[in-house]
Amino acid sequence: MQTSASDIPFIEQVWEVSRLIPYGRVTNYGAIARALGTARSSRMVGWALKAAADQTDIPAHRVLNRHGRLSGKMHFSSPCKMQELLEAEGIQVVNDTVVHFKELFWDPFELLD
Repeated sequence: MQTSASDIPFIEQVWEVSRLIPYGRVTNYGAIARALGTARSSRMVGWALKAAADQTDIPAHRVLNRHGRLSGKMHFSSPCKMQELLEAEGIQVVNDTVVHFKELFWDPFELLD
């Protein structure tokens, strides 16, 4: 018996997409929601990533709000952890916002092409 995407819990689907975000790139909650076919569930994507903030196999630090702000930083082990992880990948952050967000943005729909 084959498993379809609808058989996989939403939280697991969010984590799967998040694992695909390339090193040195970022995306946002809405892009992940749209890629999963649930465009109005950005907040649910955020809740799914909150549960994964300090899991090393899920790069939750690469997921930002639609303006490139580190809106989920309070869910990491320290308030600076999200920024530190991004900067370790060469991503510049100023005032809790990723510099060059549009250029660094990764759209999960790229996988569908």
